[in-house]
Amino acid sequence: MMIVCGAPLPLQAYPLDGYEETGIRRLEASRRATEGFIPGPKQPPGAMLPLTEVEPRLLNKKSLTIPAEDPEFTRQITELLGSHSHAYGIAVLDLTDPDNPRYAEHREDYKQNVGSVGKLVVALAIFQALADNWPDVDDRKRILKTAMITADSFSHSDHHTVRLFDMDTGKLTRRPLQDGDTASVYEYLDWMVSPSSNSAAGMLMRDAMLMRQFGDRYPVSEVEIHEFFATTPKKDLTALFRTTFYEPLERNGFDLAQFRQGSFFTHQGKRNVPGAGNSYATARQLMRYGLLMEQGELIDEFSSREIKRLLYVTERRIRYASAPSLNKSAVYFKSGSLYSCQKEEGFHCGKYKGNVKNYMNSFAIVESPAKERKMHYLVMLISNVLRKNSAYDHQALAKEIHKIIEAAHPEPPQTPQTIPSPQPPADKQP
Repeated sequence: MMIVCGAPLPLQAYPLDGYEETGIRRLEASRRATEGFIPGPKQPPGAMLPLTEVEPRLLNKKSLTIPAEDPEFTRQITELLGSHSHAYGIAVLDLTDPDNPRYAEHREDYKQNVGSVGKLVVALAIFQALADNWPDVDDRKRILKTAMITADSFSHSDHHTVRLFDMDTGKLTRRPLQDGDTASVYEYLDWMVSPSSNSAAGMLMRDAMLMRQFGDRYPVSEVEIHEFFATTPKKDLTALFRTTFYEPLERNGFDLAQFRQGSFFTHQGKRNVPGAGNSYATARQLMRYGLLMEQGELIDEFSSREIKRLLYVTERRIRYASAPSLNKSAVYFKSGSLYSCQKEEGFHCGKYKGNVKNYMNSFAIVESPAKERKMHYLVMLISNVLRKNSAYDHQALAKEIHKIIEAAHPEPPQTPQTIPSPQPPADKQP
């Protein structure tokens, strides 16, 4: 018997002081917990950047492209992969000195289903539709904050929990999304990116299609939504799916042969709207996504900034982001896994430890230490190492990659301070 599963653990994103800006209630719960007003985990130093400090870092480097591979840097990175190097695709871009970037890659065009990392495509589709329908940024902010999404069959089904915070009572509830749960586009984005809710992703994919179909009439009534999906021929829905999710990738310069999300993240979403093909990505295409975002060129500066803020890890860190050496770092992160098992003598199947397939995928941008940003680098890591706990594997690689970046940028030697010779007391005046 084969077991197929992918179970992202909860983490949270977006700067903690972002509630007033976005209306994401979970942020207010995390802020209150961090400041000791309600029970909850405290955040590591790297998670404490305010909204104003979470920004694209390469706005003055818009002409920068992924540089040529640095052979020595590549050797150092590839050496970390050991005897399983054939099962990885990796790209690392060191931007600590943005005038002299360093790039390492290994099997950078190896592609596989990247699981929840594909939700980066959903975010791109939402922000592209917003930019096309509402060129004025203030209008986009209004839609994000005030347009409400009510969960329906497109959210079926998902075991991942989301955080529902009652602003009046201060009660925080964790549970899967249920039909009838209503929240803003901003909150659904937070639920999709942070705890990696497939249900939230399904609803956002529905609404990205609605934005394409109805333009600036969005949001439309629940009656109109139901009628549209119930009466539109399936082939036309698939064509709209392509326009919604493939066209933004092409418009932003991505290669659909190397990067795409070909179907909904929920089973019922797939039934409601037939997909347009397989889903996959490569390390190099993910690197391009991260670089464009840092340049403010992923659609535009507003969209790049908001997607980066959504990726900022401000609560529990998992997988690559959980490396203790990154505690003081700001980490912008998305991960995804898919694994499956079959009976094998002497082998016990476990989470992220499949023996048929064991996909683990990490998109990470690191600024370290968070406030000083002495180091700035991007890591895109795709792996399929069988029978090995890939969550721990990515955590261990994060530690070693951080050490390599640190060694390349040592602290300048401190100039010894001259201790002044003691001076005799000044003469007293009569």
